Amino acid sequence: MARLFLFLLLLSPYLFSDGHIFVYHRFDDSRYPTTNTSTSELRREFEYFKQNNYQVLPLIDIVEKIKANEKVPDKWVALTIDDGFKTFYTNGLPIFKEYGYPFTLFIAVMYTEKKYRDYVSWEQLKEISKYGSVEFHTYGHGHYGQMSDEAIKADIDKGLALMKTHLNYDPNLFVYAYGEYDDRVKKVVDQYNFKAVFNQNIGAVNGECTDAYDIDRSALVGQAPFKLYLNFKELCGVTFQSPLTYPHDKVVKTVEVTLDDHNITDAEIFISNNGWNRVKVKEGKIVYHANKRVKLDRIKIGVKVQNRIKLMVLSK
Repeated sequence: MARLFLFLLLLSPYLFSDGHIFVYHRFDDSRYPTTNTSTSELRREFEYFKQNNYQVLPLIDIVEKIKANEKVPDKWVALTIDDGFKTFYTNGLPIFKEYGYPFTLFIAVMYTEKKYRDYVSWEQLKEISKYGSVEFHTYGHGHYGQMSDEAIKADIDKGLALMKTHLNYDPNLFVYAYGEYDDRVKKVVDQYNFKAVFNQNIGAVNGECTDAYDIDRSALVGQAPFKLYLNFKELCGVTFQSPLTYPHDKVVKTVEVTLDDHNITDAEIFISNNGWNRVKVKEGKIVYHANKRVKLDRIKIGVKVQNRIKLMVLSK
């Protein structure tokens, strides 16, 4: 019996484990602090991964685990970069190469195609693709929730065609611009049969319950609490019931959530600009009369039970 207990204890990190996906944007570009990561901070994070035996793997390895409904080991990490800013090529890439860490760069194609000054060129993308993968982050980086189905399709078609022309590659992975989408937008994107689709929510990935078409990525910008993020697990069995649309008076009146686990009695609810608030759970049901005012046109609402977390985005 003692041997069985010891075996389960040693195995437990894999039985109850979640991997993590992180997203970066700019590197050493102090003009944009909300999306910038200094290279000194990047080194600090990479050194922590190295010293604490994290495996930094290609993103597709985690996707394949999710698609197979297999557990994602707790020490698995994947690194992504959004948009295609030139500072990744000039400042970030040398550090990725130094550590030998794979990455996935999601490009907003229009900025490269139109040769915007702050974005990588097609030739630079070809060089980048020698060290990591290049995937799709829309053509024009528009707010899909405010666009018609036809406009969304036109945007996706144009971006995919240009990637095929310049990189001779058909992308398998997709990231929503701003992490914004709703059921209507999701149905349009689903028609393209990407292997996986990603958001920009703090969280974790668990192959047994992660939706391959709504995968969480935690942003490492500024001095992000990445060690805290590494401790987060995915909260499975969550259904957000209210609100499901952005509150046009900018007041979140009531948050309703159901949890499959009826043994949970305490949780926390997150509302943008208002932080976390403790709530009671009764038979898997949370009804939080918040009456909280929000400031941004894109807000997040989340639920957390201990270190297990799940968030969603509502856009104006």
